[in-house]
Amino acid sequence: MKSKVPFTELQARMKRFRDKMKVSNPDWEIAVVINKINLYYFTGTMQDGLLMIPRGDEAIFWVRRSYERALEESFFPNIKPMNTYSDVAASFKEFPKVLYMETESVPLALYQRLQKYFSFTVGHAVDAQIAAIRAIKSPYELSLMEQSGKIHQRVMEDDVPKLLKEGISEARLATEVFSLLVEEGHHGVTRLRGFDTEMALGYTAFGESSLYPTCFYGPAGSYGISWAVPTMGSRERKLKKGDLVYMDLGCGVGGYHTDKTMTYMFGESLPEKAISIHNQCVEIQYQIADMLKPGAVPATIYDTIMNSLSHAFRENFMGFGKRAIPFLGHAIGLWTDELPIIAKGFSEPLKEGMVFAIEPKKGIEDIGVVGIENTFVVTPQGGRSITGDHPGLLPVY
Repeated sequence: MKSKVPFTELQARMKRFRDKMKVSNPDWEIAVVINKINLYYFTGTMQDGLLMIPRGDEAIFWVRRSYERALEESFFPNIKPMNTYSDVAASFKEFPKVLYMETESVPLALYQRLQKYFSFTVGHAVDAQIAAIRAIKSPYELSLMEQSGKIHQRVMEDDVPKLLKEGISEARLATEVFSLLVEEGHHGVTRLRGFDTEMALGYTAFGESSLYPTCFYGPAGSYGISWAVPTMGSRERKLKKGDLVYMDLGCGVGGYHTDKTMTYMFGESLPEKAISIHNQCVEIQYQIADMLKPGAVPATIYDTIMNSLSHAFRENFMGFGKRAIPFLGHAIGLWTDELPIIAKGFSEPLKEGMVFAIEPKKGIEDIGVVGIENTFVVTPQGGRSITGDHPGLLPVY
């Protein structure tokens, strides 16, 4: 995917940011964007640099490396080269005392470096404002996510069953699926908002390995490649008859992600109890999707669903044992795990064009994690899935 982000798209994003700042921080004077994902959002190119956004003047993208690539890739109107921050500081006669920045991703050493060159007194967070404008996807952004969703659906529903063979390892299956996704158009990485969190593709797990504890903030786990790389899947765990196959994978096109989980029954059917639990998770997904309408409140959706579940079903729901996570889904876009979240505490009403990955899942001892995940666009009619509608537990006999 090598088409430039349209100039009109970049203009609209900057305007929305400025409008948001006027409402949330009426006295703001200047903001800096450093995180590469946010830089891509505002400029259409992912380079090493600083995007300086003065309140009363045009924004300038100062690029250390690669200035040439930035000019080639971006329609952003003001791109200038820099060697050090002193080049940027010299462009200001007087710098404001307050600098708004991404406090979630700016480390202390970088903060101190910025303070050295720009002599501001205090740094204030701008993360929430950027997250809020990124949460509503434009038609351009949705078109990329829809392309990703079609790839996701095709590979996970049509191609994966052909790869399930007795004796294949989790890691081998994951790499074969990764190769297929890239061949189909996947941009090749799964990006995450969480600090110091990395993931190449997602989680592939056979049977009980999906119940294994993980540092990743999700309802399932995996042994992973090793203790040092606890993702993808294990080289040692091989597929055998009767296994539940769990695949929670990211896909993306042009920087924009979709999220999808598919489950498969290999060799023989799972016990009826497990199938029944899985089907209830699928029904919960449909219930949440029906509520994904403009004006709906994420916290209310969460409470409505959780209050409808029996005490017995809530045990091991959204995580096995004591590892349950307190959400039912999350926004998605340039990061796989964006804000807002379908959880308590998120009281801002949904808006048309937001996109959510909805993932009701439940762990079953000695069997693994059942359930489902698809990516939905918020519309007046409810959530519209862009990753397919297969209920999962696809039999491969």
